[in-house]
Amino acid sequence: MEREVEVKAFYWRGDHLLLLDQRRLPSEEVWLELRDHIGVAEAIKGMAVRGAPAIGCVAAYGFLLGIKAGEKSDRVYDTLKNTRPTAYNLFWALDRMMSALSSGRDLEEEAKSIEEEDYRANRRIGELGMELVPEGARILTHCNTGALATAGWGTALGVIRSAHHSGKKVEVWVDETRPYLQGARLTAWELMKEDIPHRLITDSTAGFLMRKGLVDLVIVGADRITANGDVANKIGTYALSVLAKEHGVPFYVAAPSSTFDLSTEKGEDIPIEERGEEELKNCLGRPIAPEKTPALHIAFDVTPAQNVTAIITEKGIIKPVEREVIERCLS
Repeated sequence: MEREVEVKAFYWRGDHLLLLDQRRLPSEEVWLELRDHIGVAEAIKGMAVRGAPAIGCVAAYGFLLGIKAGEKSDRVYDTLKNTRPTAYNLFWALDRMMSALSSGRDLEEEAKSIEEEDYRANRRIGELGMELVPEGARILTHCNTGALATAGWGTALGVIRSAHHSGKKVEVWVDETRPYLQGARLTAWELMKEDIPHRLITDSTAGFLMRKGLVDLVIVGADRITANGDVANKIGTYALSVLAKEHGVPFYVAAPSSTFDLSTEKGEDIPIEERGEEELKNCLGRPIAPEKTPALHIAFDVTPAQNVTAIITEKGIIKPVEREVIERCLS
């Protein structure tokens, strides 16, 4: 399938993985050459790559590198698995690679298939989701859910991208997304590259915009979706869902089927990643809090299914967000 977007987070080069270091954007584009699974694991844990679908794809190539180097499969699997506990695509991709290894399938082809399937899923999500975007829509999004967070095109940002490419006039409110500023650094960077109208806001501005009637819909991505439709996503998503519900604004989640964890019953059962406090107390390498001030840095929150208007997947739109509808759509 032809790719219409120049932005891409990684490339497989046959014997190594070329990875765009997203920590350096937008000031500079630095590519990392990763030649073993340890380097891939460090890149995932260290946020050089982020976004659940992209993490899954990169982990698949990391597994391939480890096996090609003669490492034991269980050790490679565990090293990569223990990088990010919330992003379900990570575990989904690694399980696929382990299954391919045990059945004798070609691991390089399996990793490439995972990447291509994610790209096609994103394109389909965009096609289905853009029908929910009215002409002239003012869309609020959180974190980064674009080509940088996936194998290409994007999930929530992919819906926006598809609507824009179809000729619809849209404007995007971009949450800055503390503390890593994925919205300010990455989403705005992607939107700038494609001349999609957008304006950056602080995370705390969203409620005021909704009250003023300046938001027509919210679209976010997901890192894990449970059997009952609860959604784990970047911290701040739950608050947006509450605000959207209060103001009668549709709240959509866009995610591929690989993000659904049907073995986990509800959101309370999702392991939520807590990262180091120094990430919260510093911004772009500069301290923004007293050195001895303690901090709590929770990376994700859980939005209950009843706050979600619909979930957009490559297999269809899940509405209402209920267990039976999810099972029917994904089957």
